[in-house]
Amino acid sequence: MLNRGVESDLKRYSDRAAREYLKQIFKLQEREGPREAPVQTSELAHALGLTAPAVTDMAKKLAERRLVDYTPYRGLRLTAEGRREATRALRRHRIVERFLTDMLGFPWQDAHELAVQFEHELPERVEERLYKALRKPASCPHGFPIPQVPEDSFPEVITLSELEPGEASEVATVLQEGHDILAFIDSLGLRPGVRVEVLQKAPFDGPLVIHVDGVERTIGHSLSLIITVRPVARPESKGDKS
Repeated sequence: MLNRGVESDLKRYSDRAAREYLKQIFKLQEREGPREAPVQTSELAHALGLTAPAVTDMAKKLAERRLVDYTPYRGLRLTAEGRREATRALRRHRIVERFLTDMLGFPWQDAHELAVQFEHELPERVEERLYKALRKPASCPHGFPIPQVPEDSFPEVITLSELEPGEASEVATVLQEGHDILAFIDSLGLRPGVRVEVLQKAPFDGPLVIHVDGVERTIGHSLSLIITVRPVARPESKGDKS
């Protein structure tokens, strides 16, 4: 059985790989302007320098996470959520490329490979400060535009574990991609877009009692950490009234 440190490392590697796939799918879709035709797995494999079976396997995992629509032998296209994630990833990559060339003096031909090595570990707050420090560049060193991320289109999310009793929200994403865990979460009704309300929250990382579309469920703390929800306004306490 894997220890938590190894599981965490594997999760980070999986997320990094997923973002690289999403970025490449986005670029292939936009290469000649927005297109309706799906990206073929062979086309994606060539762009990433990987084998077709490896790309097919990842396509299935991305489809399980609802980041792409994938049909065998017909290809794949980004879902709305996949497109948001790809936009975020491309924005970060191109800001980091600018940081490497404009602030650290690396040659532009090295910027892409260097950025890939550490961009995934960059906190969003640091990313935005870099962007401002660079005076909000419009493009990366290679001339590609740095996508803008409208706040209303890309809402922040928090984990279900961060909600307090009495708070209600909407499920945004599920952070793990395994078939068994997704099947279990689905059996609880915790699909993206579903309304959830925390009824009780045990201390010391204990279980949560929640309403899922009006049905009472009890879930463990570890499960609440991999389900994200859209943030809600904290209820105003009596002492806060002015």
